[in-house]
Parts: sequence; structure tokens; C-alpha cells
Amino acid sequence: MGSKTTDYLALDLGAESGRGLLGRFDGDRLTLEEVHRFPNGPVRMLDTIHWDVPRLFDEMKTALRKATVGRPGLDGVGVDTWGVDFGLVGRNDTLLGNPVHYRDPRTDGVMESAFGMVPRERIYEITGLQFMPINTAYQLLAMKVQGSPLLEVAETLLMIPDLFGWLLTGRRAGERTDASTTQLLNPRDGAWSDELCNGFGLPRSILPELIDPGTELGPLRRSVADELGISAPLTVLVPGTHDTASAVAAVPTKGTGSNPPDWCYISSGTWSLLGVEVPRPVINESTLRYNFTNEGGVAGTTRLLKNIMGLWLVQECRRTWARAGREYSYDELIAKARAARPFATLVEPDDPTFLAPGDMPARLAAYASKTGQPIPADEGAFVRCALESLALKYRWTIRRLEQILGTTIKAVHVVGGGSRNALLCQFTADACGIPVHAGPVEATAAGNVLLQAMARRRVGSLAEARAIVAASFPVDTFEPRETAAWEEASGRFEGLAR
Repeated sequence: MGSKTTDYLALDLGAESGRGLLGRFDGDRLTLEEVHRFPNGPVRMLDTIHWDVPRLFDEMKTALRKATVGRPGLDGVGVDTWGVDFGLVGRNDTLLGNPVHYRDPRTDGVMESAFGMVPRERIYEITGLQFMPINTAYQLLAMKVQGSPLLEVAETLLMIPDLFGWLLTGRRAGERTDASTTQLLNPRDGAWSDELCNGFGLPRSILPELIDPGTELGPLRRSVADELGISAPLTVLVPGTHDTASAVAAVPTKGTGSNPPDWCYISSGTWSLLGVEVPRPVINESTLRYNFTNEGGVAGTTRLLKNIMGLWLVQECRRTWARAGREYSYDELIAKARAARPFATLVEPDDPTFLAPGDMPARLAAYASKTGQPIPADEGAFVRCALESLALKYRWTIRRLEQILGTTIKAVHVVGGGSRNALLCQFTADACGIPVHAGPVEATAAGNVLLQAMARRRVGSLAEARAIVAASFPVDTFEPRETAAWEEASGRFEGLAR
């Protein structure tokens, strides 16, 4: 690989915050330096929840400027974000409106209407994708049903990371891992589904050309370079633009996993994405019954996983309490949860009532009341309820994966911000009865950078990238301890799980 150090900028946007991380790779190890961090979140205008794309792009340019000032030049820059959301581009490179947030209620009831156009089983047979009302297909159908004028004048649909790629380079292209979250892509042949577009009455012509992670998107727009004072040539490289794809690429395990897999990952943050890496899509009656999803991975892999509501439950509780004047740090809330009574109240984290922004403690209390359980008495009880329920949903999901694949999962790798939550990691080890390896926190950025390095042929394979992560970042291990109590609680949870 040589000894020259190469520098890459990862622009990593999550649902709560965005950051620019400078990745320095010396051929053996990777270091990450945060050069810019900024908040992210929904913006309500009139009756619609949007993403503030102009501000986010301005923050990304700030990160670019900070990463390039005083340096001879970057070897690449790559963007990753969440999935399912998109922007529409019209004639003369016009951004049509501000992209809508996936938690906007416009998709209420739309998924069920879609099944009247194309049967649910046929949609799954084509896409292998988990049914969620937030999926791109149902957002587009909502626009159609509601008579949005934007669909009539749109030339190109760009998923959120592709949209930023276009703003940076001028090229309209769709990266496959994020395209795989739309429920309009056939994962077997990697092409857009004409059958679904026709069945839903959606314009097939707006779906962009597809490109693979680890390729070049193009040079930075001259206007952006001039605005930021960047004189050296700079190329935008394509990581796994769906943040989970980049995060899974940075799971610090050996190789690319056995087949069938004997380890699973949890990309833990606002959402918990729990799954395994498989060589090809797994689409059958069991994956349909349990609503598993087949999303595009890097290096030709498939991520067979389940989207679980994740730390959103705690984040929304915290925001609700802050609005009422009770502000707590996450560390304070975890300490309160540690002291609360175990297994007092359990919820199904993926109950639809928890999806929208709002008063989460009230919704958790309503769920408890509806299911004949004690209403959590204080902040610690609410947070413990959320964390215990998440750990039990992880167990439920792992057991179904084992059943579907005929395998035994021997370890869980937790990556992302949730890997810092030691209480949840220990709960997960106890609930699942297997070791949990937690870290790195910035797995998404690490994967983003290493996929850029693969595009530059500085890293030769996914297995090599994972070995670099393992050599570069600390990992904490949580061994299972109090498994008997969790075994008993899992019986209660089975009655709630969906």
C-alpha cells in the first residue's frame, strides 16, 4: 500500500447532527479528526416537516473549508446520510422545494393504499424491502395522491446524499446502497423496477442512473471551489452513501463474515439497524412474515436487517422534558435508568404510535395503560423501559435471523453513537446471551473514509478495510451476566412484539 498518508473528508449527516471528519490513512491505521459539527433536525413550515437542506449544505461547505485550510489538498470527499428521503430536481438544475422529512404524516395510510395497486406479497417479492410507511415509494405516492405539482415538473429524483453530491459536483446519479431503501429497486439485478413504477403510476423517467460505492462522482463544482478558496483539484468520491452501509463496512471483525453468518451488527443511533451480512438477497415467506429488509451493502454484499426504532424513544423523551424545563444530559438519564426498577414496563419499540415527533413519555404511558402495565413513574423509569424494550427487540430479531438462516449468532457488534451507551450494551449482552463488542463510535465516518480509500485503490478489499478499523479504534466487550431475568422478561415481550 505504500507509506504515503492520504487525507479524506467524510461528511456524515445523521438525524440529530452532522459532522465533517478528516480521515488520515497512513497505509496501516486510520485516524479521524472532527473538523466541524452542526445540529440537524426537522423544520416545520405550515403543516409540513422538512429538512433544512440549504443550511445543511452551508454547514457542509464550512466543513470543507475547515478541512482544506492550511493543507495541501484532500484525496477525496464523501457524503453519507440517512435513507428513504429525497429531493426533486427540475429544469436548469432547479431544486424543487425543500425535501420533506420522513416523519411527516403525509404518508399516513398510503402504504395500505399501495397494496391495492400492487399486492403486498408482490412488492416484497420484487424488492425484499421491509414495509415502513416512510419508504420513498410511499412518500412519492403521497405526493401523487395529494396532487403535488412538483412531480409534474421533476426531471430527476435524488436521494438526500445524492442531492448533496449533485450540489457539490453537478452530477445527477443514484448510489446503490441508498437507492436500495426506496422500495423501488430490485436487489437481485440492482435495477429500478419498471413493474412497480407502472403499478404505482410513478414516473420511471425521474429515477437516476445508478453507481456503486467506491467510485468517483466527479470534481468539485468550480463555483463551490471558488467560494471556499479551494485551489487544488478535489474529487467527490462515493462511499456507502446510506450511513448504515458505511457503518457496516467498518464493523471491526475479520473478513466479510461466514456464510451463513455467525455475527450480527447493530448500527445504533436514532434508529437501531440490526442485521447480518449475506452474499445475496434473502427473500422468502419467513423474511416477509417477520418484515426483514434486504438493503444494498458495499463490495456486492447484502444487508439482511430490521429497522428498529432505536434511541429515538429516549431522544424524544429528553426533548419533551426539556420543553417542560427539565433538562438532562444523556449521562444523567442513563444514571436514573440504572437506578429504576427492572422490567416494570415493556413496550414494542416499533409500535406506529412512537414514529412521529411529539410527547414520547405520554405515548409510552398510553401504551403501558393499553397493555395493562404500570405507567413509568419518573424519567429513570421511562428511559429504563425504552432501553430494556430495545434489548428485548434485539433478542427477538436475532432469534428470527437465526431461524431464517439456519445459523447461530455468536457475537453482536454495536457501532455508532449507541455504542457509547454502556447500559444498553450490557442489557443487549444479557438479553441475547452472547458477547457484545461496542465500537467504534464513528463507524460511519470510518467506513466512509475507507470506501474513499478503496476508490483510490489505497485499500484493496472490504476485509482489509475491517482489519484497518480493528487496528485503529478501541472496542469494549460486554459479556452476558444476568441472563435468567432476561429470559423471563423475553416471554412477556413475545406477546408485544410485531
